[in-house]
Amino acid sequence: MPREAPYLEVADSLRTRILAGEWEVGVRLPSRARLAEEYAVGRNVTQRAMDRLITEGLLEGRAGSGTYVRSPRERMRMVRSRHQEDRGGSPFRADLRERGIAGTWESHSQARQPAPLAIADRLAISPGEPCVVTRYEFLADGQPVQLSESWEPMAVTDGTPVVLPEMGPLAGAGVVARMRSIGVEIERAVEVPRPSRATQEQANLLGISVGDLLLAIERTYYDTEGRPVETADIVVPDARWEIAYEFGIDRPGAGS
Repeated sequence: MPREAPYLEVADSLRTRILAGEWEVGVRLPSRARLAEEYAVGRNVTQRAMDRLITEGLLEGRAGSGTYVRSPRERMRMVRSRHQEDRGGSPFRADLRERGIAGTWESHSQARQPAPLAIADRLAISPGEPCVVTRYEFLADGQPVQLSESWEPMAVTDGTPVVLPEMGPLAGAGVVARMRSIGVEIERAVEVPRPSRATQEQANLLGISVGDLLLAIERTYYDTEGRPVETADIVVPDARWEIAYEFGIDRPGAGS
């Protein structure tokens, strides 16, 4: 099994030492040069390791003073549930509102984009069939916290008022409400979560470091006939979000 990059190994070691209390909150860490000597690595390696822990919220840099231990940044909980859409509006915005945080997003849609092979497989269409692709950047109090790329077959929405997700009478209402308005009832969603590492583009958009741990969620919505009507790739930084899945339990005799 390949070893981690040297800076990740140093970051893991420093994180363990910080959480064990070797340096308390408010205490300055040894210099880059001293840590580089201790770990037998270059100063650029210790700098990258410390930058990573700054991104995670364990450390903070003070200009002209050094790097200090800070209280770990609180991870927000994101609940993935079949009941999210039932609340109306955006589940993302509703979740953050409960914490007193303003949830917003920026988006850009492109129509008549040919479906790549992987997307076509997920939507059960032929490669190259026209789709609407929408890329989202979700913000919490103005700071980027989540990315998403959504694909919808134009065979489902073309010629309707909801062909572009963020335009028209139901702009921002969510996939379920938009599809229902054109007579398409979504019955279920399937999500496949996978661990991932941030690419350069993802790191730039999320304000994190390349290689940081992500949770990549592949979500697909299906209508009552089992037809996929939307699929999306959702990217969540592990340092900022804790993902929880909520399941309903059928009670014996319910509905009888």
